[in-house]
Amino acid sequence: MYVFYNVLVTLAFFIVVLPYFLYRLTKEKGFGNRFRQNMGLVRKEEIAPVANANCIWIHGASVGEMVAVSPLVKEIKRVMPERKVLVSAVTVGGYDMARQIMPEADAIINFPLDLPFVASSMVDRIRPGIFMMVETELWPNFLRATRKRNIPVMMVNGRISEKSAKNYRYLYGLLRDMFDTISRFCMQSSIDANYITQLGADPEKVFVTGNTKFDQTYAEVTPEDLAAYKTELGLEEDAYPIIVAGSTHATEEDAVLTSFIALRKKFPRARLIIAPRKLNRLEEIKSLIADLGFEMGLRSELKEMEGRRPSYPVLLMDTIGELGRIYAVGDIVFVGGSLVHYGGHNVLEPAAHAKPILVGPSMEDFKESYSLLSKAGACRMISDTAGLTEAFLEIAGDDALRKKMGDASIQIIQENRGAALKTIHYLTNLMEKTAARRAGVK
Repeated sequence: MYVFYNVLVTLAFFIVVLPYFLYRLTKEKGFGNRFRQNMGLVRKEEIAPVANANCIWIHGASVGEMVAVSPLVKEIKRVMPERKVLVSAVTVGGYDMARQIMPEADAIINFPLDLPFVASSMVDRIRPGIFMMVETELWPNFLRATRKRNIPVMMVNGRISEKSAKNYRYLYGLLRDMFDTISRFCMQSSIDANYITQLGADPEKVFVTGNTKFDQTYAEVTPEDLAAYKTELGLEEDAYPIIVAGSTHATEEDAVLTSFIALRKKFPRARLIIAPRKLNRLEEIKSLIADLGFEMGLRSELKEMEGRRPSYPVLLMDTIGELGRIYAVGDIVFVGGSLVHYGGHNVLEPAAHAKPILVGPSMEDFKESYSLLSKAGACRMISDTAGLTEAFLEIAGDDALRKKMGDASIQIIQENRGAALKTIHYLTNLMEKTAARRAGVK
């Protein structure tokens, strides 16, 4: 099975990945650093603090996973401050986010491609004491390399969507080998625990620890921070309501802007902040905003200005890693990836700022978080543009409802904190057992 997998990934690398990376290398400033590290060409000084130091290597794919990693890194450094921590990411956004919110990490790198010679080389160079994958970062060659070197592996903040559960079944023997490599499956919910068990994980190794995103603190905003953000964004005191549309996908901006037009008829001082999921869609969104006749400001440009900023009706976020904090300026939040069939995005970030939250019907990837918030009355699901418009108008026009939804949001966050601490309990337990086994103690 590994021979077949490696033939496929090697072909995919030369036919798809390499040409795509070379294209981005010519178009994207700073991509060379990612490309070099993806190929395993990590400089000695970049991993000097963690190489052969029995470090804890924590890996997540993108921005969302880095939000989950942050509380784990903080908790590890609190419990065992002498232990070195390496964090790795797959995407440029994830890497940049890690550098912004995890000053405690001893080293941060781009994860190596899952080519056999690249994965093995990186594991040999770093020789971690333990490897922790966030959510479901299953890479066959990398995990095989850890197994051959007797490096224990944990899945933390484990999450599996129904679609992923079906797709993983096609991995057959590879999936069994990867699961045999993992010593602890720390899952976000009982639903995720059931999925991973059905796929073949040993039930005795599966634990429900909760979602570490409830424990994130990187997005905390002080009153002074909030005032500074409003000044930088040109949001005057009488601006109301401020709508933040986060992680939007194609067609969702159309829906939000259409609803915003209706909202402005009743609330002329309303403001809209759009934070698209992919920054490569900025030109497309700019054109859409212009076609609808709105003046627009860019976050990056407003940030560089001094003094009083222009008060634009629509603001477009063209920066990475700020959305978790920008939610704080909103009166109502719409979380994207949900009015399209994508599976939704993280609703816990706006909840941590006590915001009323709106989502579309596609929330499969965040079912547990959505369920908690919706049952508490903090998050409302709308089905289309008309529903979004109606919800904007109702919540904006009812101060008591807006406060009730916001209070419910922060209550859910406070009640569900502690996943990072539970995860560290299983980590230290695994570390103790590994140390005893290596010392020859039964």
